[in-house]
Order: sequence, then structure tokens, then C-alpha cells
Amino acid sequence: MCAAEGIASVFSSRTSRKSASRAEKDSGAMADGEGYRNPTEVQMSQLVLPCHTNQRGELSVGQLLKWIDTTACLSAERHAGCPCVTASMDDIYFEHTISIGQVVNIKAKVNRAFNSSMEVGIQVTSEDLCSEKQWNVCKALATFVAHRELSKVKLKQITPRTEEEKTEHSVAAERRRMRLVYADTIKDLLANCAIQGDLENRDCCCLVPAEKTRVESVELVLPPHANHQGNTFGGQIMAWMENVATIAASRLCRAHPTLKAIEMFHFRGPSQVGDRLVLKAIVNNAFKHSMEVGVCVEAYRQEAETHRRHINSAFMTFVVLDADDQPRTLPWIRPQPGDGERRYREASARKKIRLDRKYIVSCKQAEMPLSVPWDPSNQVYLSYNNVSSLKMLVAKDNWVLSSEINQVRLYTLEEDKFLSFHMEMLVHVDTNQAFLLLSDLLRRPEWDKHYRSVALVQQVDEDDAIYHVISPVLGGDAKPQDFVILASRRKPCDNGDPYVIAMRSVTLPTHPETPAYRRGETLCSGFCFWREGDQLTKVSYYNQATPGFLNYVTTNVAGLSSEFYTTFKACEQFLLDNRSDLAPSLQTL
Repeated sequence: MCAAEGIASVFSSRTSRKSASRAEKDSGAMADGEGYRNPTEVQMSQLVLPCHTNQRGELSVGQLLKWIDTTACLSAERHAGCPCVTASMDDIYFEHTISIGQVVNIKAKVNRAFNSSMEVGIQVTSEDLCSEKQWNVCKALATFVAHRELSKVKLKQITPRTEEEKTEHSVAAERRRMRLVYADTIKDLLANCAIQGDLENRDCCCLVPAEKTRVESVELVLPPHANHQGNTFGGQIMAWMENVATIAASRLCRAHPTLKAIEMFHFRGPSQVGDRLVLKAIVNNAFKHSMEVGVCVEAYRQEAETHRRHINSAFMTFVVLDADDQPRTLPWIRPQPGDGERRYREASARKKIRLDRKYIVSCKQAEMPLSVPWDPSNQVYLSYNNVSSLKMLVAKDNWVLSSEINQVRLYTLEEDKFLSFHMEMLVHVDTNQAFLLLSDLLRRPEWDKHYRSVALVQQVDEDDAIYHVISPVLGGDAKPQDFVILASRRKPCDNGDPYVIAMRSVTLPTHPETPAYRRGETLCSGFCFWREGDQLTKVSYYNQATPGFLNYVTTNVAGLSSEFYTTFKACEQFLLDNRSDLAPSLQTL
């Protein structure tokens, strides 16, 4: 029942229970109605006409961004019942271009509402009406803020019904946490990330001066560019930004570039009808097959004004495709001394951060390696992946009850190549206290015999820590196992949310594999705690077994249910014995 090793399942009666579970699920689905549709869902379909396309006859990304923003705003306003404005947009990766004559289908729905803001999920596909083929274009996550003139907005909460909605609702809280610290995270990483300068190794005669790519353009905000409150549409600003960024990229490559990604950005303030928006773009750095273009937007009201308001900044990644849709090699850039060199090196740092974020945050769980290298440049995203993976496992709706002994329940879930376990019980202890006690992995050996010893390797921050765990010899193995585990904990974001302790394996250069131990790995495990009443907590433990562990499971069926029960009851006794005696170190975690 530990985070990484001795977990297994009882398979008795699982087939019959699974059939019964599916029958109940099917009848429940019929009761809910086959035509269920999320009440906040908004769909838009647009036929791509010549006026929407660029020089290659493909849909302009700026036009697509306007449609995305409009659809998402309508979804947000459907839930809020009042006007909403775009606050931020997460990373967008464009997987497919859209040609003239094809149809763009955009679907948006509110994933979760907070106090006055909400996360809206957007999915974009394209459709060829002649061949009936469809392609995934991109997914996006936008944050909107509800706004009323005369009263403060308090949004009603979303009630998720489907497994997908429950997953998005749960993970939205973790994404919001990542957005709130995003600016500081990037600033710290850029300050601490050592980027090797390679300018001196490049042939100066082949370098393109960055100043040759600089673009400045002004736009007058007119009524068609704004909503009913007179605020400029966020999608319109994004379209103007894409336009100047494309011009800057074209000046470097002397070709028609393709926008592949837009990095997460925030709108720092609104602009209104009558504002003049100054858009500035420049190529910050060019890599072998891609380039980063920085765009800045400032606003002013009257020509005589000397002060300009910073609306937002964004970084866009472009490539140039050849006739076979393969990226071409790009010319190098020569930055200007001073700010130009700073932007050049920051672009290199952002590229690494961007690749880490895309790999860790966007990668499907089945595609993630078991142990991901940990370093300061990806710690925020590994923590996010750690917690969100556990929350996604919790949200699964096809758990099957395998056994129940004295109100301790064991559930199993078979999915793809993974076998997952879920233990659940009620404990007469305060929820926050249970959370604090089990957060301290140093005390895990007191109740879990699968933890022989635990050492704190690094306290990353107040919510994340890395531990080295040694477990006893398992089964017929000749050596004990050891694990390097990242433990991430979260308090509830809102009423009804659980306390969470998530664990997964990471690799550290300071703790390589040694001959004395067999290195073990855990993909996803941890605890969730729900407050069921005063001094009453529902404690749930989850573990997603790795493929290498399944052999142990299938050859050790007999007696494993009893082992589960014994370990979980030991956990309960540990909580009861320490419910009024929290260690001082836990209070400051």
C-alpha cells in the first residue's frame, strides 16, 4: 500500500462486479439522457473564405484567434450571465493548417469557475467537406473575468457530470495555480538559467541583424473591434499581434513563415474604443528550424500623450516549411548589443522552458517516462504533472469494487497497460490534521512496513519535497528497492475539493542507481482527503502500478487483500494515535 512498491490486487469476483458496474453505468447514462450537453458549451463553425486566408491560401492564424476568443467569450458569458473579458491565454500549439474551402469547428465550455474568473477549454478541428476528413488543429485554455458596472461578481460553481468534465474541473485548480506563479517562475528561471553564448562561433557575414526584422504598427480601436462595453476584443488584439509578428519573421527568412506556437500570456490591462494601439515586433533569436518573435502592445488615448499603457507581451514561434512540409534551415540572427543580446539569451532559455513545459504538461500519461529528470527549470511543471495526474486518476468513473473488509474498500481499475488501485476508509480525525500527518514521508515507516527508511533529499518549496525511499526485499528479489520520489501537496482550492498528496518518481544526478539496491519507479500515487464532518475524514489512497510491477501482482494474488487491509488499518491507527500531537515541523510545512 506504499507509494511505489508493495501494492497489489485481489482479482476474485472482479469480472462479475465489473459487469454489474457497467450495467449500473449504462442505466445511469440512460437516466441522464443520451443527449446530455454541457450547459456552458458553445459551438462555432466557419467556412474559410478567401478573405480569411494568407498568401498560401491557408486560414490566417490571426483570424482563427479571433474566432477562438469569440467562442470562448460566449461560453464564459453564458455561465456568468454578464459581460466577460479575456484575462489570459495558455500555450497554444498549432498541429495542422486549414485551407481555403475547409470548415473550422470550434467548441468551448467552462471547465471551472472561481470567484470572478473562469477557465474555458477550447477545441479546434478542421473539416474537408468533400472528403469528409477531419483534423485536430489545436487546443487552448483561456481565462475570462466577469465584470459588472455596479456590483461585484461572484460566479456560481460548475457541477461536472461526465468523467471528462470532472477531470477538467479538478485539474483546472492546478492550472490556475501554475498561471498565478507563471510570471515569477519565468523571471526566476531566466535569472538562474545559464545559457551558453554561441555568437562568437558563428560566421558574422551570414548573420542577419535583428534590427532588420523590427516592425512597428499602429491600430485605431473602432467599435467593430470592441464588445458591448467598449473594451477591445482580446482576439482582435491577438490577431494584430500575429500580423506584426509574421512580418518580422518574414523579414528574417525572406519567405512566408508558419506560426507553430504562442506562449502563455496575460492581458495586463484593458483598451477601449478610441485607443491607439502600438504593436512592436522583433525576432529575438533564430534556431536551426525555428525562430522566436517577441511582440509588445502599448496603448495611448491622445496623440499628445507621452505615457503609454502596457497592454501585453507575447512570444511566438515560427517555422518555414518547404514543398514537403518539412522545416527549412533558418539564417542566424545578430542581436544588437545591450537589450538585443538580453532578448537573444532569454529566447534560448525560454525555448528550453517551453520544451519542458510542452513535454511534461501536454504529454499524455501513457507517453510519460516513469522517472523524469528533475531540475529547477522544470520543477513547476513536474509538480503540476504530479498533482494533475493523481487528480485525473481520481476522476475516473470505472473503478470496480474488488473487496470490502470492515468498511475498508479496495477498488481496481484496468486501463490500457496500467492496473490501478484505490483504498478508501473513514477515520475519526480532523481532515487538515490527517493531511499534515501523512504529508511527512519521514514518518511513513511508523505505519507502512513497505518503507524501511526515508531521507529528505531536497525541500523544493513549502509544497514540494524530494525523498529517497528504501523498501525491504519484495517477493523473490535478491536486493531491496530504492526510489527517488517527488511529493507534492495541495490544500483545497474551494469547498468540496480534497486535500491532495501526490507522488511520482524523478531522477537526480546526486542519487544515481547503486549496486546495493534495485531502482524502483512509481508513475502516479498518493492520498486524497475529504472532510465528511467534524473530526471525520474520508481517506483515499491511489496507486497506478507500472508494467514491471504487474508480474508481481499476478503471481501473488493469495493473501494480498489481507495485506492491503492490514497496512491501511495501520495507517488509520497512526492517524488516531497522533490526532492531537502534531510535530512542530509539520506545522510549518
